[in-house]
Amino acid sequence: MLKLVNEERAKVGCSPLAANSSLTKLAESFSDDMAARGFFGHTDPDGRSPWDRAAAAGITSLGGENIARGQADAAAVMESWMNSPGHRANILNCDFKTLGVGVHFGPGGPWWTQDFGY
Repeated sequence: MLKLVNEERAKVGCSPLAANSSLTKLAESFSDDMAARGFFGHTDPDGRSPWDRAAAAGITSLGGENIARGQADAAAVMESWMNSPGHRANILNCDFKTLGVGVHFGPGGPWWTQDFGY
């Protein structure tokens, strides 16, 4: 996924993103939570936003979040995100410096999360 994101960023002159373990853990936890609790949205059933969840994990540099559900692999989800203006804007935001990716495979999914950091 990181390679695919950085390929898209290179096309528009953005610096490549670096993998970030804290953002990866945040993204993995959110993908798992969506699957476990049967929801799909940036705000969880407890009313927490991506920034709320990041703050609870001690992360102060969250810039944006992309989520998707149902795409079988990284290439398919990247195609979906690049065809969506809001998701594309996150991927191509040259201010972002780091990325964490989480995916939960299971019935009704997979659930994908990208968390971008400054």
